[in-house]
Amino acid sequence: MSYYRYHVFFCVNQREDGSACCANHDSQAMRDYVKEKVKSLGLNADARVRVNTAGCLDRCAEGPVIVVYPEGTWYTYVDKDDVDEIIDQHLVHGRIVERLKI
Repeated sequence: MSYYRYHVFFCVNQREDGSACCANHDSQAMRDYVKEKVKSLGLNADARVRVNTAGCLDRCAEGPVIVVYPEGTWYTYVDKDDVDEIIDQHLVHGRIVERLKI
């Protein structure tokens, strides 16, 4: 079994040539928001949820992207409402958010 109940990776990659990438969607700020929200909800206690930065996850055309392990569920998002839904449904209640899944 994994050390963390959920391990969340946010792609924050910036492509030097200006092509499509997650950083173009302010992914670092969204990752920071989710990390703080997980902490404020106490989801980080007892190794339950860990939020990390990732380099390129190579799904730029579908970005911005998040992947949640151990299931390996890939999500895209547009705004804080979307990531709040991922936190509430997936990280709190264990339900995949089908409308954001890629």
